[in-house]
Amino acid sequence: MGTFKIPTIFTSKSHPRLPYQNTIRQNLVDKPESHNGSNRVFRFLRGLMSGGKIDGGSRTEAEEKLYSWLYALAQSDKDLVFEYVRSTERGLSFTEAERRLKENGPNVPVDFSFPSWWHFLWSAFFHPFNIILIVLSVISYITSDSPNGCIMLVLVLISVCLRFYQEYGSSKAAMELSEFVRCPVKVQRCAGRVVQTELVVQIDQRDIVPGDIIIFEPGDLFPGDVRLLSSKHLVVSQASLTGESWTTEKTADIRENQSTPLLDLRNICFMGTNVVSGSGSGLVVSTGSKTYMSTMFSNIGKKKPPNEFEDGVRRISYVLVAVMLVVVTIIVITDYSTSRDLSESILFGVSVASALTPQMLPLIVNTSLAKGALAMARDRCIIKSLSAIRNMGSMDILCIDKTGTLTMNRAIMVNYLDSWGLDKEKVLQFAFLNSYFKTDQKYPLDDAILAHVYTNGFRFQPSKWKKLDEIPFDFIRRRVSIIMEREEDTDPHSFVRVMVTKGALEEVMKVCSFMENVDSGTISPFSPEQYQRIINMTEEISNEGLRVIGVATKKLEKIRYERKDNDDTSESDMVFLGLITFFDPPKDSAKQALWRLAEKGVKAKVLTGDSLSLSIRVCKEVGIRTTHVVTGPELELLDQDAFHETVKTATVLARLTPTQKLRVVQSLQTIGNHIVGFLGDGVNDSLALDAAHVGISVDSGASVAKDFADIILLEKDLNVLIAGVEHGRLTFGNTMKYIKMSVIANLGSVLSILIATLVLKYEPLTARQLLTQNFLYSVGQIAIPWDKMEDDYVKVPQRWSKKGLPMFILWNGPVCTLFDVTTLLFLWFYYKADSLEDLVFFHTAWFIEGLLMQTLIIHLIRTEKIPFIQEFASWPVLCSTVLVSAIGIAIPFTPIGAVMGFIKLPLSYFGFLVVLFIGYFVVGQVVKRLYIFVYKTWL
Repeated sequence: MGTFKIPTIFTSKSHPRLPYQNTIRQNLVDKPESHNGSNRVFRFLRGLMSGGKIDGGSRTEAEEKLYSWLYALAQSDKDLVFEYVRSTERGLSFTEAERRLKENGPNVPVDFSFPSWWHFLWSAFFHPFNIILIVLSVISYITSDSPNGCIMLVLVLISVCLRFYQEYGSSKAAMELSEFVRCPVKVQRCAGRVVQTELVVQIDQRDIVPGDIIIFEPGDLFPGDVRLLSSKHLVVSQASLTGESWTTEKTADIRENQSTPLLDLRNICFMGTNVVSGSGSGLVVSTGSKTYMSTMFSNIGKKKPPNEFEDGVRRISYVLVAVMLVVVTIIVITDYSTSRDLSESILFGVSVASALTPQMLPLIVNTSLAKGALAMARDRCIIKSLSAIRNMGSMDILCIDKTGTLTMNRAIMVNYLDSWGLDKEKVLQFAFLNSYFKTDQKYPLDDAILAHVYTNGFRFQPSKWKKLDEIPFDFIRRRVSIIMEREEDTDPHSFVRVMVTKGALEEVMKVCSFMENVDSGTISPFSPEQYQRIINMTEEISNEGLRVIGVATKKLEKIRYERKDNDDTSESDMVFLGLITFFDPPKDSAKQALWRLAEKGVKAKVLTGDSLSLSIRVCKEVGIRTTHVVTGPELELLDQDAFHETVKTATVLARLTPTQKLRVVQSLQTIGNHIVGFLGDGVNDSLALDAAHVGISVDSGASVAKDFADIILLEKDLNVLIAGVEHGRLTFGNTMKYIKMSVIANLGSVLSILIATLVLKYEPLTARQLLTQNFLYSVGQIAIPWDKMEDDYVKVPQRWSKKGLPMFILWNGPVCTLFDVTTLLFLWFYYKADSLEDLVFFHTAWFIEGLLMQTLIIHLIRTEKIPFIQEFASWPVLCSTVLVSAIGIAIPFTPIGAVMGFIKLPLSYFGFLVVLFIGYFVVGQVVKRLYIFVYKTWL
């Protein structure tokens, strides 16, 4: 990920000429702390005691300043706002605007530097074991052991290339934010030295500065945070910030109060939001890095959770380096004291160091991850970060943004109710006719009504009606009316003319003076009591997660031939018929997918910007518990401890802002110690996607969301995630197999060599023999990524344990050394191989025993069960074991063996090896069961 350079929201320097950094503004934003120095001390001490943990329940200092600034503007008169930003009602002059632009730079939300190819290459290269292998290869070349050095460099090259190829070009991070700042904006500027004239010019959004007066109309994006000066029927979409699909009405002629949530301020518009309908003008009060959007995105990349696996591998590397330095030093000194050949002793020491290093670890890890990435690609997933696959296996909480993930993201019609909540076909009939004849613009709700009528066999005969006129929908009236007529059944020369209105319930009821009893056909006055009763009924319906619109009619008695085009058909004195309810249904696969995730130990939490009632309805449908729910405004009122406790227990969190989603994710990570995945597709999800251990988006999501995601789903299907979890746990398990097996085998082998060197006073293997043994063993482990895992292992999340590996080594490491020492004693006492004359025989016997021990250990480590009896490895692992073992046994009987200094071994020795390895597996299985009994885990 690239580097974000976020300037401080408000600089502390004094610039008297800067209109947006004047004394008034400083007093506004700094007032809460300007007269109390003890607050700073308290915050400092609290920060020390908290250990730097994230405060999920409170805003950052930059956010507090931004909130104070915007609330001060929202609560002030328009005349005073000009004073705050040092502007005038005529706008800025071109000279002043140019000066401010030079002072502050372009109006872009985030200054982003894109990572170049060498950044990814360096990241793939800089692995502790890669460095160890390179150092050892250099030493090998210096000591004239070129083949060994070449092998180690090839292993490093393959590992680096695998990771670099997979991750290069994966994360452009916030580059797509520029989509908000690429279109022209109408700005009012003043020109003239003596007589100033107001001019309206178009400039690029990058050139907007605080103090500019902008003029906007439908479709325009706000280029910064704006205090409205004038507005006419202004409706704004804030979906990019809140995730809610509903629009928001804005007005300039209002003074807000401190209790209004920031994004609900009606006289403030935010950068990145857009005008749906209406028009107006506004004063730009914040641009660039000082806007709400930039403050929101300033958290990106700064609090990414540490990677437990990478930290664990790094600690292992440090331990192995320390052991390597001690053991190799002792071996070199011991060998030199006997041979008096320093060059040969150093070469043998390098060979021992090479044997101690898990040379295949980078290759095994990256091969396992690449294999998982290819498997998920077949499930229609794009893996941008290889480590995300491993994190999927550790994930135990999945946070989901509801819309389009759990639901189909489309409306279906549910009920057609009269004023008393009873299903009445007449209500549906007129709602259908309205949608049928509507031509201005059909919305999803119209499609839902038409689909319901057609699929349920209703026959409303629209052909008998003739459309006369239409009053189209707009975001102020929030209703649409159709005027239509049909012939009277009794008199073909007369007709019935009707106006049918449907739309937002409150707006429809505003124009109603009567209500109809559909059963009796009687019409009665629309009293306040009836109005309140319908409102209460609607609230109950809304609490069930349904969306409601109202339907009303008005009869216009006219003779056909007397109709005039300019008839006054205003929406008034209408008759209220009833309600139509809609629901965004959950996907058929969502409930099953969530149940399968729960089976695998992954709990689901819904984090959404939608309303609480709608979220609860959907969650009930898909099987998510709704006993603990909370909203964003409620979270805002909690202190830190209460916030963390609420986040811990809540399963549905609704009406969340982007920063609240971020804090919820961070609270789960830091306080709850969970591995958190986040699935979202909007700009408002970007913060949480970036902070989560596993960020998941969809192909149809916003560009910014896809850039911050680690995994992109080509289909909005949670079942794909289940496969990802299984692949992640398989990858994690196979990686842990290699790490534990290689560390135990290598440490056991090196300790055995140390003991043998100290006892025998000569090398148990030559440098060439040791390197050949290590090479054959390493090649045999390449098949590990293709091994399988037991069913019980993939049923629960798997995480790296800081104490697990050291204890595993202490329990299982001595077993290898014990049987190596047994071989040493057998050779010493049975074959009397304790002198230099028997050196070749000892080398050959030790070579085969060590190679077989290291090759067979994978079968003991890879399963909790009894190997070769209760559980068999996959066929690639079995084949590699047989092949490497056969090559190792055969080498002494070939010309290659003679070149390497081996001789043919008696059959009695192979009989001893059979008994030895049976004993090894018996003792190892006993130790395994004891370890599992004590620690309740194995891998």
